[in-house]
Amino acid sequence: MNKFATNFLQRTRYFGNRLFFRTYAVSSEDLEKIKKFKEEQAKIMENPNRTVNMLKDEFSRYRKGVFRPPEPKVPKFSEYVIIGGGIMGSSIAYALKNRAPDSFEVTVIERDPKYTRSSSALSVGGIRQQFSLEENIKLSLYSAEFLRNVKQHLSVLDDDPPDIQFQPQGYLFLATEDGVEQMLKNHKLQREIGAKVELLKPAHLKQKFPWLNVDGIAMGSYGFENEGWFDPWALLSAFKKKACSLGAQYVNGEVIGFEFENHSYEKGEEAKPLLQANYLYVKDEVGDIHCVEFGTLVIAAGPYSADVAKLLNIGQGSGLLSVPLPVEPRKRYVYVFNCDTGPGINMPLLIDPTGTYVRREGLGGKYICGRSPAPHEEPDVSNLEVDYNFFESSVWPHLCKRVPIFECIKVSSAWAGYYDYNTFDQNVIFGPHPYYGNIFFATGFSGHGIQMAPAIGRAMMELLIDKTYVAIDLQRFHLNRIFQKIPLYEQHIV
Repeated sequence: MNKFATNFLQRTRYFGNRLFFRTYAVSSEDLEKIKKFKEEQAKIMENPNRTVNMLKDEFSRYRKGVFRPPEPKVPKFSEYVIIGGGIMGSSIAYALKNRAPDSFEVTVIERDPKYTRSSSALSVGGIRQQFSLEENIKLSLYSAEFLRNVKQHLSVLDDDPPDIQFQPQGYLFLATEDGVEQMLKNHKLQREIGAKVELLKPAHLKQKFPWLNVDGIAMGSYGFENEGWFDPWALLSAFKKKACSLGAQYVNGEVIGFEFENHSYEKGEEAKPLLQANYLYVKDEVGDIHCVEFGTLVIAAGPYSADVAKLLNIGQGSGLLSVPLPVEPRKRYVYVFNCDTGPGINMPLLIDPTGTYVRREGLGGKYICGRSPAPHEEPDVSNLEVDYNFFESSVWPHLCKRVPIFECIKVSSAWAGYYDYNTFDQNVIFGPHPYYGNIFFATGFSGHGIQMAPAIGRAMMELLIDKTYVAIDLQRFHLNRIFQKIPLYEQHIV
């Protein structure tokens, strides 16, 4: 279908649908602006000849070969709308447009275009295959291959190829005697799927990494290929730039509500209307309200995905809408320190049995470290302020015990970021919502999302276009497990 015909159908459908205003969910502070928006749309419909004339004018311009004006900042219609323009949303946008650049519109809505609070931009940027679930191992293997060939995948014509600074130095997990059984079980599965990992006894650990204190350690698991770390900001930027070059449109704004229409009825003694969501409201950077019609919606809003879900009455209604999306922000600190005599280029990303981790940052004696707090230590998430006392009390004691040369270090800087933490089972929530057939989720990664973004983008593309999984089957990550209260735990959450 040519550009004019597509635009004609979209404009006709848009104005036609505005004749029937339906129920909607929206935050109270924006209600008046939405009412004003509806009044303005109603004025347009007071004179239907205006709509006809607009269509005639476009047809005339098309016949004369006159170029249409630039696309609006906020489109009136998009086949696919993605809420969240971080690494996950951008990967999905890229995968969709890479599959079919000219077949449909893809719009990404991001409220923080500078990514000042983005989980993606503030990530440590690690990638590993050392997981306990088959799906997570496969997702990471696919992503590792993608990262190794990122210049081929994400290069844009006439631009320098992306440099994500992939450092394949591996991950080293350490286990006490209590953790050996789980490590052996994980190792068997990882090797069967194709991960390049090896188990090391304390003597071998000491030989390979002489700076490591192996007291209390019974075994180590070392990923010697396809594991390491990369620049998360560079990868996010590359995904976004490539998606835009393929035709994806990014909108700077915040989704503040949805409009619903009666779709069908449930069977039973009390027939209730089932609502279909095909319209959302966006507040742009200057506070103006826009209505966007969509065919399919993907919620990839990271730690704020549950806020979007509430606007869809998820967790606020009855039946299938009674179960909330169990995702919330959890703040995590990353501390930076210097040690000129510390481990060098052969140092992997080290994870102590306590969950304390450390890796080098470049080759100039700089390192970053951190640890997830215990449940009773979870910090306030209303800001991104750093608690330096947490380093002194909960990170440094374990760090200097495991790597004694770090005993005299001092923190030089730090930052904080958010996990999109799945409180149900700390695993990804993926796929369609059982109530809304056109609304999909990619959230709840609980700290390991950025490394899986390339694979998640492909999986979502397959699900939306092919209606099935081709590369990796992610059905176990669907929301059904939450409704059925059957958790799918990942044992290796850092």
